[in-house]
Amino acid sequence: MKKAFLLLFLLGSSAFAQKNTYQVGQIKTSMGEVLVWLYDDTPKHKKAFIELAEEGYWSDYTFNRVIENFVAQGGCPDVPEGFAYSVHLLEPEFEAGHKHVYGAFGAGRDANPGKLSAACQFYIVQNKDGLSRLDGDYMIYGQVIKGMDVVNKMVKVEKDKSNKPLTPITMEVNVIKMKRKQIEALGFEILKKK
Repeated sequence: MKKAFLLLFLLGSSAFAQKNTYQVGQIKTSMGEVLVWLYDDTPKHKKAFIELAEEGYWSDYTFNRVIENFVAQGGCPDVPEGFAYSVHLLEPEFEAGHKHVYGAFGAGRDANPGKLSAACQFYIVQNKDGLSRLDGDYMIYGQVIKGMDVVNKMVKVEKDKSNKPLTPITMEVNVIKMKRKQIEALGFEILKKK
């Protein structure tokens, strides 16, 4: 009887612990760590990010475009070949309504008429006033919860005419598990599902 109760208690507390644990994007760069909350109401984009991170997709890429008062962008190159044949194109999930505020995390894309996102490329909004002109055109699916100081340093590095850093800003992208208390200690409020 005691063993059965103990087993039920352990199973219950394990399920409770998992409920209070969240998957967070971790971008370790040569300039420091950035943590990203991934929105549940953009499930296709969140799933693609997690899958690519777990595959180690971004390990050979860098932040290839950094522009002060605009964005820090990394992942697949910003060239036609980077998108034209990509297997990582996603339909937009604009109905979620996320805006291009400071620290917003989004998916890059080319000028395709369907506004398909390239899951292989991401950007972080560095403009403190946001970039509202991009709302509804480019897909936001996360928010930086730690590391905007790192992003602010990135956009100030020396770069070439295409805004590519002269010294590569390398990255290692992972998905880590964090508890609610850890996330909220960073000043990010986890909203309850409706």
